[in-house]
Amino acid sequence: MRITFIGGGNMACALISGLIKRGYAPAKMHVVEVCKDRCIELHNEFGVRATTVLAEAVAQGDAVILAVKPQQLQEVALQLAPLIGDQLVISIAAGIRTEDIARWMETENIVRCMPNTPALIRSGVTALYAMPAVKPELCHNVESILGSVGSTLWVEDEEKLDAVTAISGSGPAYVFYFIEAMQQAAAELGIEAEAARQLVLDTFLGATKLADQSRDNVTTLRARVTSKNGTTERAIQTMDALRVKQDIVDAIYAAAARSKEMGDELGRDVQ
Repeated sequence: MRITFIGGGNMACALISGLIKRGYAPAKMHVVEVCKDRCIELHNEFGVRATTVLAEAVAQGDAVILAVKPQQLQEVALQLAPLIGDQLVISIAAGIRTEDIARWMETENIVRCMPNTPALIRSGVTALYAMPAVKPELCHNVESILGSVGSTLWVEDEEKLDAVTAISGSGPAYVFYFIEAMQQAAAELGIEAEAARQLVLDTFLGATKLADQSRDNVTTLRARVTSKNGTTERAIQTMDALRVKQDIVDAIYAAAARSKEMGDELGRDVQ
């Protein structure tokens, strides 16, 4: 499959890099960028073809990946509409629903993807939704493309992508937020910055690996660390008293609601 990327930002570069590391030929990838200097950079870094000419790149692609900012997607989609034939359209733009992309581009051969930023180091997770018109073999191709930067999963109901956005799309920020808090506490308790960073990051990495490799759920794993009348119990009691867990749940609900709002806002036709 020949792939045309519309936009050469971080996520597009992550996908290009991941595909090349899997053995995908750079010659089969084309990138459209508005800046000529950026086109040169992309070619020099990855060996892909890069151009500012939209029609040329789209004509040579079997799949077109929309890797532009959500606020730019409608304008780009309208430009692509007369150029798209039977190509598969893959959107990695957050928030914008397939029905809106289909209306703008006059095709229903669309898969919407919600990756997250750990894709930049090939450790992401991407949720996928395909419109009914997309053939199974094309869904397999999309799974392979996004699988180059991490794990993938399919959702049958597109509305669930709002929840996915709130959980895994925004999720890295929640983790970084908690890391910030732990590093702050470490500093206030007198631990030097570099040591605090190592302690906190290695704790997160180790705990995540343990949760991933254990047959027990995280509630059981947490209970094992929480000895009666111990330090961990005191910390958990404090967080429970402050409603930390429920506040996190409420925050994720708020993120999901905002994702839906963004879909409504960005899906409106520009007058």
